[in-house]
This record gives sequence, structure tokens and C-alpha cells, in this order.
Amino acid sequence: MTRLRGFLLPLLLAVLTGWGAAGCGLGSTGPVPAGAPASGFQGESGGASVRLYFVGRDGLQAVSRPAATAPDPQAALDLLVRGPDEAERARGLTTEVAASEDRLTAGVADGTVDLRLAESVALMRGMGGLGLAQIICTVANADVPGGRQSTEVDVRVYEPRSDDPWMVRCDAAGNVIPRRA
Repeated sequence: MTRLRGFLLPLLLAVLTGWGAAGCGLGSTGPVPAGAPASGFQGESGGASVRLYFVGRDGLQAVSRPAATAPDPQAALDLLVRGPDEAERARGLTTEVAASEDRLTAGVADGTVDLRLAESVALMRGMGGLGLAQIICTVANADVPGGRQSTEVDVRVYEPRSDDPWMVRCDAAGNVIPRRA
């Protein structure tokens, strides 16, 4: 029994300290660089895409649609106003952006989106909550010149009869964050 114990104890210690793994030819290398992580969305044809924000069961949900070219903020906004397509509706997605809000305009100046609302936020359907977030996140994720990531795009929001905009950004989770002008 003492002989068996004398054999098993060193073997057990060798396995627990990693000698067994090193003895099998496995090295102890650290992380190995493998290139940049995957990013972006490519449509089926490998082309561009447009990211729209709709309302799902748990709040805002981003949807990517294939596009011939990356749309500017106005083109993305026009698609948003049309609402979810059949497949998106089948997944339970809806919109808080009323079709009458097609008078919304979005232009770009110095890498910032100037968003002009057709009506004041207080009068928007749903008190402007999710509908406004849909609009802001959609235009921030469009093709905005200046090389900024969508989370770094400032959106200046102009309400009707006001020349004093307020500025926001859309974070990666689809939340609207106030910014100082």
C-alpha cells in the first residue's frame, strides 16, 4: 500500500501542476492575435445596408436591411417612416413613428445630423418616447460623412418654430443620450 501511495502521489501532483499537459506537447502560449474582429453588416450581395430602429416587445430593436449603397440620414428616415416590412412585422416589430411624420427632414453639416421634426415632441404619438428614439437612432446610424462611428454622431433636433436645437446621441443599445451643444 505504501508503494502504491508513493507512486500515485507524485503522479497526482504532476497532473495538478500542469506537468501532464506540458508532457503531452501542449504549450502555455498566451492569446494569439488573429486580426480585427468582425464588424458591420453585409447584405446577401456583399453590399451596403441600412439600420432602422423599430419597437419590439422589449423596446427598440435595430434591423438591418440590404441596400445598394449606404443611405444618407434622409433616405434612412424615409425608409423608417414606411414602417416595418412584412418579415419584420411577423417578428412582432412595430413603429411609433406615424406615417404623417414623413415631413421629417434630416441633413448633414460638419459630421452632425440636423433633424427637423414636423411637430413638437410633446405632440408626437406616444409622447415622443420610443418614436423619437427610433428617429434619432436611425439617422445616427445612416451614412454620415466625417468617419465617425454611429455612437459618436451628434444629432441636433429642431422642433417646429424653434431655432434653438437640442443635441443628442444614440448609444450602442439604442438609448438616446443628451449632449451639450
